[in-house]
Amino acid sequence: MFAALAEFIRELIISGTREGLAAARERGRVGGRPTVVTPGIIRAARDMLPNPEHSVTAIAKLLGVSPGTLYNHIPDLRELRPLAAGRCAPGSPDQAAAPRQS
Repeated sequence: MFAALAEFIRELIISGTREGLAAARERGRVGGRPTVVTPGIIRAARDMLPNPEHSVTAIAKLLGVSPGTLYNHIPDLRELRPLAAGRCAPGSPDQAAAPRQS
């Protein structure tokens, strides 16, 4: 008996919450954390990424965002980063041919 009553009360709370959120959306209110990323920040990051002298962490710190934010908002970030000079990509044939130091 108590379980049925608790379930009914829970459904009332859920429906009231949904109605409240819908009413807030109609008034122009949007929930959630506000974003710090602007198109200008994305543009500046994209301009700095091809330069191997700037790390993703340094770019993020300069722009006032976290490195994860850059990775989230720039899907092709890894392709924009050139390989460092003199280094080969992990798993590449050049790396496999290099002699091991023991």
